[in-house]
Amino acid sequence: MDIKTKVQDQFGKTAGDYVLSELHRNGTDLPFIVKMADLTGEEKVLDVATGGGHTANALAPFAKEVTAFDLTKKMLAAAEQFIVSNGHKNVAFVQGDAEKLPFADESFDIVTCRIAPHHFPDIDSFIAEVYRVLKHEGRFLLDDNVAPENKEWDQFYNTIEKRRDPSHHRAWKKSEWLQKIERNGFEVSEWIGFRKTFVFESWFNRMKQPEEEKKALNSYIIKAGPDIHKKFRVKVNHGTVESFEGEAILLKAVKY
Repeated sequence: MDIKTKVQDQFGKTAGDYVLSELHRNGTDLPFIVKMADLTGEEKVLDVATGGGHTANALAPFAKEVTAFDLTKKMLAAAEQFIVSNGHKNVAFVQGDAEKLPFADESFDIVTCRIAPHHFPDIDSFIAEVYRVLKHEGRFLLDDNVAPENKEWDQFYNTIEKRRDPSHHRAWKKSEWLQKIERNGFEVSEWIGFRKTFVFESWFNRMKQPEEEKKALNSYIIKAGPDIHKKFRVKVNHGTVESFEGEAILLKAVKY
């Protein structure tokens, strides 16, 4: 099963959970995305890999049109139900592949993508497609979990994400994101880094994985060692991982 089929399978099963997920619905990054978008009410916005539709929902009141775009049909349907229930009538829903966007050149003023690119197997094609569909001086707002620059910590974080979610491809380092975005022609104008707390129970359960894997992953994290526990702020209570912290970035890149 290739990574995109895994994505459709995994998120088809968990669509409703992602709409309701506190981490996705009420993340502190959402207000920053709205602020960074700096909308005037005249813009056409594309939200790639919309997931539960939270970014599209947050931007809809301030944009002329929003297109919520996702690979997974059931996820898109869940996003539509959520957004329509909030009274937004300026949002269209389109299914498709982030690495082969079905839109004409220079169609959008803003493209957003939140907590999704770590699922994309060909990140350079995705970035090139975003560049293509943006108008001159259009803005790309990227928000995703990132791996630390340290090789051991990078390996640990991507390992636990992959074990918890088979559709996970790679969380990139901050330095890798900056290089890839600039190599594809963008200029990074603004970016912030922030930490995220993952409550182990809800983080794992959202993927509907077997209980045996949950126990195995709990053990793997506990045995990871003091340096990793310190870096990821791992909290353990009576042999059970309660939570850990990861890193994310939100950046704005401009097409010139």
